Amino acid sequence: MSKLPEITGRDMRGVMAYPPTPALPGAERVDAVDTVDLAETERMIRTLIEDGVDAIALNGTLGECATLTLDEWKAFAACAQEAAQATRPGFPLFIGTTTLNTRDTVARMRYLADLGVTGTLLGRPMWGEMTGPVMETFYRDVAEAVPELAICVYDNTAAFRGIIPRSVYRTLVQLPQVVAVKYAGGASVGFRYHNDMAHTQTSFPLMPIETDWFPAWEMYGEELVGMAWSSTTACGPAPVLALRDALREGRIEDARWLTERLRWAHEPFLVGQDFMEFSKYNVPLEKIRVNEAGYIHVGTSRPPYTDDHVPEKHVQDTKDHISRYKQVVKEVADRLGRTHTEKV
Repeated sequence: MSKLPEITGRDMRGVMAYPPTPALPGAERVDAVDTVDLAETERMIRTLIEDGVDAIALNGTLGECATLTLDEWKAFAACAQEAAQATRPGFPLFIGTTTLNTRDTVARMRYLADLGVTGTLLGRPMWGEMTGPVMETFYRDVAEAVPELAICVYDNTAAFRGIIPRSVYRTLVQLPQVVAVKYAGGASVGFRYHNDMAHTQTSFPLMPIETDWFPAWEMYGEELVGMAWSSTTACGPAPVLALRDALREGRIEDARWLTERLRWAHEPFLVGQDFMEFSKYNVPLEKIRVNEAGYIHVGTSRPPYTDDHVPEKHVQDTKDHISRYKQVVKEVADRLGRTHTEKV
């Protein structure tokens, strides 16, 4: 096995999909075991790849890395990897290995490397807030321990108790394992994004969410922001992939229109209104919106983040968001003629 990842930051282009972890009935129970719906997992991975996403990341916050048992996580990872390689050999799959400590994370990374997975979506331990030097040590340690595994750094200010300082980005660019950063927390395309990119440049993309992709692309160009992340692809990827194609082909008016329609679809959704409030309910709200969309079936969320404690207004706003998104899917098909929208 190679001692460095097969992909680099310059290879990361297109749309990275972030689907949830499908759950079997009863997954919300405290005594539930083996809750992962492996059959739907296989279908989900195959469908996303066949419909055109460029990479897939699993087991972040919305992918319930925190609430899967170790056995469930291993079964899910193995199933996803097998499905991805059977659909398109070499497809870039990133699976989350965030834990509360370095040693558990390294053990999970080694498991993924043994499976032949491309890389890991990696946050950082958050029981105690990390200082910059501790972050630098953490990322160096895991990269050196499993050098063949690519790393997509997960930057979420709510989940990981603060930002990644610019000093840490100066360290990350020195690690060939780091190939992308999921730039989250509502901070895309602002002063922090601009200043962080001053350090990363073309080493790897600071991936904005799809609704911020077009303005980031206009400001910095494909070489710096050639990839975006999108959990919305789990609701049917057609509009997001249409935006990707419009950007690649220089169809600026189409890209502008698609961005406006995606933002309109997201208006009712809590994430754009109050990110900190959304962070309290993000796992069940994601399950609710994906199931409502009907592209894949992901079941309920696992304890303690179950949907029975979500305020009804947040639930209804999420359904209103998906109602709008389905309208946008039809609009994209009518305007741009994307045949894969018929599956949504």
